[in-house]
Amino acid sequence: MRGRVLIVAGSDSGGGAGIQADIKAVTALGAYAATAVTALTAQDTEGVRAVHPVPLDFLRLQIRMSLEDIGADCVKTGMLADAVTIDAVCDALAGSGLPLVADPVMVAKGGARLLDTGAVETLKRRLMPLATVLTPNLPEAEALSGMAIPDLETMQHAAEVLMTLGVPAVLLKGGHLEGPVVHDVLATEEGVEVFESPRIDTRHTHGTGCTLASAIAAGLAQGMGLREAVIRARAYVAAAIRSAPGFGRGHGPLDHGVTMDPGRVAAL
Repeated sequence: MRGRVLIVAGSDSGGGAGIQADIKAVTALGAYAATAVTALTAQDTEGVRAVHPVPLDFLRLQIRMSLEDIGADCVKTGMLADAVTIDAVCDALAGSGLPLVADPVMVAKGGARLLDTGAVETLKRRLMPLATVLTPNLPEAEALSGMAIPDLETMQHAAEVLMTLGVPAVLLKGGHLEGPVVHDVLATEEGVEVFESPRIDTRHTHGTGCTLASAIAAGLAQGMGLREAVIRARAYVAAAIRSAPGFGRGHGPLDHGVTMDPGRVAAL
């Protein structure tokens, strides 16, 4: 086991996304996962029934105790729910100097809102400048950039626009666009790179965003460069989707335990 990841995110009672998916992905790639839970959700593969936020003082304590004892080599954030939670997390992480993978979770796969609309500006103002890489899907990128993103060309432009908000790198995920090929756009100070892979025809994609961001965080914690971590994370997620167990009546979970060499770096 190599590399320590502190995951700051919400709990998914169904186990397919959130903290549960994060822990599984980090562990599957040979790193160590610690957690600070921001909220509890009651949900299944068909949707979120209820959300119960964690008191802010307790959230701050989780972060402080994890960093002061076990420590971390990278931080991954997911569901932060509202502006006061974003502020609390950013205050707790300020000055840590740790790489941060920020997954700007806004809406659950089933459609439930997981970030208050009024908190988007706080996310842009507080969290994004702390991030090493931002990993939005298309609806999240549209909300953050204020622009429609209907195609690959616009994706590339939108990723560059998001970088102007203070984050040094953006991995814009294109799974929401239709077509037989899925494109993800990685924008950094060195330029823009497009990754592509065949679309997998399945409804079992719950937690793909959480899983991808945590897999990237595991790579950064293990000393990988960002591009290398993204390539390995994409390969892991694709393998986990292909071997999904088929659980649930709705958007089912991935197979986070899919057999895969953690050291493998292969483009899809």
